[in-house]
Amino acid sequence: MKANMAEPKSVISQIKKLGRPIFTTFELAAQSGKSSSTITQSLNYLCRQGVVFKIYRGIWGETGGAVSAYAVIPFLLPRARVYVSFVSALHLHGIIGQIPRIITLASTTHTKIMKTSVATYAVHRIAPSFFSGFAWYKGTGSFLIAEPEKALVDSLYLSARKNKQFGHFPELDFSESFSFNRAFGWARRIPYPNIRTYVKKRLDEIKEQTHGINFKHLEKVKG
Repeated sequence: MKANMAEPKSVISQIKKLGRPIFTTFELAAQSGKSSSTITQSLNYLCRQGVVFKIYRGIWGETGGAVSAYAVIPFLLPRARVYVSFVSALHLHGIIGQIPRIITLASTTHTKIMKTSVATYAVHRIAPSFFSGFAWYKGTGSFLIAEPEKALVDSLYLSARKNKQFGHFPELDFSESFSFNRAFGWARRIPYPNIRTYVKKRLDEIKEQTHGINFKHLEKVKG
């Protein structure tokens, strides 16, 4: 065994202590008192043995563990908070049926694409004053997600700046609990006047379209 490699059995023991299938080099180094480079060499050895696999820089998963692409999110940007929003959040809330190819995240950091071994993530920057309206997904503490109304407004907010990339959707299926009043409330908090005006206009259009669809549905039920 090389002197600059931690004992693999010891590293496995440290992983088990964390009690989850996703972990970081930094966590294991802090827990064991070893250097990050020493832990990395051990993890690379365990990776070759099929015990662990690399997810992203400094992020690892236990082979055979239930590694969710969403559970990886809190580890991606350790120095910044991120939450699932835009089309990914709309899908998880059941508003959009189509599964997004890329998981979309909101943050106050620079926009970037992060390709990992479990999924590709698109991080989109929003204004720090508009970075709110999210909570833990189903109260699990696994990852943060925008509430339905904020996810819709975030999408429209981004579409005003990204050549309408998130401004048009497939069929939207709003539940009875969805509140356009709350959505307009979020729109009024957008700090940029031009974007705020655009988002409110698109909300009006979506609300009108949605109410028209619901009215036709009710007419069919009555008939």
